[in-house]
Amino acid sequence: MSGAVPTLAELPLEAIRSAALARAAELGCRHAEVRVEVIRDQYLALRDAAVEGTSDDVEVGVGVRVVHGDALGFAATVELHADAARGLVDQAVALAKVTSAAGAAPVELAPEPAHGESTWEAPYRRDPTTVPIDERVALLGAWSRRLLAAPGVDHVTASLHAVAEEKHFADLAGTVTTQRRVRVHPSLEALALDGPGGTFETMRTCAPPVGRGFEYLEGDGWDFESELESMPGWLAEKLAARSVEPGAYDLVIDPTNLWLTIHESVGHATELDRALGYEAAYAGTSFATFDQLGTLRYGSELMDVTGDRTTPYGLATVAYDDEGVAATAFDIVRDGVLVGYQLDRRIAAEAGFARSNGCAYACSPLMIPIQRMANVSLAHGGAAGPTTAELIAGVDRGIYVVGDKSWSIDMQRHNFQFTGQRFFEISHGRITGQLRDVAYQSRTTDFWGALGALGGESTYLLAGAMNCGKGQPGQVAAVSHGCPSALFRQVNVLNTLGESGR
Repeated sequence: MSGAVPTLAELPLEAIRSAALARAAELGCRHAEVRVEVIRDQYLALRDAAVEGTSDDVEVGVGVRVVHGDALGFAATVELHADAARGLVDQAVALAKVTSAAGAAPVELAPEPAHGESTWEAPYRRDPTTVPIDERVALLGAWSRRLLAAPGVDHVTASLHAVAEEKHFADLAGTVTTQRRVRVHPSLEALALDGPGGTFETMRTCAPPVGRGFEYLEGDGWDFESELESMPGWLAEKLAARSVEPGAYDLVIDPTNLWLTIHESVGHATELDRALGYEAAYAGTSFATFDQLGTLRYGSELMDVTGDRTTPYGLATVAYDDEGVAATAFDIVRDGVLVGYQLDRRIAAEAGFARSNGCAYACSPLMIPIQRMANVSLAHGGAAGPTTAELIAGVDRGIYVVGDKSWSIDMQRHNFQFTGQRFFEISHGRITGQLRDVAYQSRTTDFWGALGALGGESTYLLAGAMNCGKGQPGQVAAVSHGCPSALFRQVNVLNTLGESGR
């Protein structure tokens, strides 16, 4: 290898995969797959324009999963040679035998055709993990000083999370894939203190994480200049705003906030492993149980939700998942009715589906693939659909919600409450100023049943998260959620200050 950060091209991929698959065939495995990965994960944090911390982690390794007899086995190593790969197969088969002897249910994988050899790279111009640290610090520092120079801004924190992921996959069926993708998330938060009142408020950028390169920070995909220019004024207005009166309001929810509600109340709820009870010990199950497929009224007839692993710049976008399944798009909710789930090959077979829809992922070569979320998105109202301003114009008494902040949802993904970055009071179709201490609270089916109008294509945004957690041992995945601005009628609004007892 040429340097401290290897690439897949520098590794003996053919020797590793050939040794592993030949040994799996020799031992009589019904299925075997090998993954070789190089993952570079960087984080940079500044406080008041000074560097607070940096990290630059590189993970390289090999993982092997087999189906031997009626059980799964998995083993992994950081050793990158043929002998180690053969040894992994021996370990995985031994574990499968132990699992089988323990009486676990027989494992079947839904069939997937062989895809031959292919290479895929996500679209980006500048790999964010190769941008010099001085350049990254200079940009975040300049942004921070710009906010600090504004009246009323007392402190600014800034961060940049960047990941480059290379993955080589091969299985006994004959699929051999090599993939590379990047993702990046810049974030700034300004804080203002109210000395006489003894309170404070914060305002964070709404720029979402994306599957783009460093060009994102240079304005390709988000208008950072406009957002930084507006943040001090928004923050001052928020600090002076009155506290919300609790009650039922019409809500116009911006996609910078609505994506998180989709993630928690639809994305996780329609993972079929969760709906079948497999996440009960950690992150809960789902109210959207399998017996309700095709009948559950999830929301109003305006609600169409898809899972998609092909969306350009999506955080969960790939060409093939970690079981060799070709990426696709599929319906989850159609006309407000639950019509599909997110599947991996094992869960698809268990539930009687003919094929997985490509939702297997492992966050590390040393982790076994588990069912993970696709890019789960709410369809917009069409090219001629209303703008956000037109949605607001149709509200007599309501709140316009912008940006995500805190959230809470129960273990079955049914009861929830969400806050945000900014809350604008709507009176007779017009914005009249900001409110404070706002959270909206509902049950999933009640909330989506209150969907009264969808913004048009011009309001659509692909947002998401870099840190979705699931599984035991825990794994972290990045996932995007596209949605338009949307109007929800008569949703319960809480006063968070009053709820806290202060």
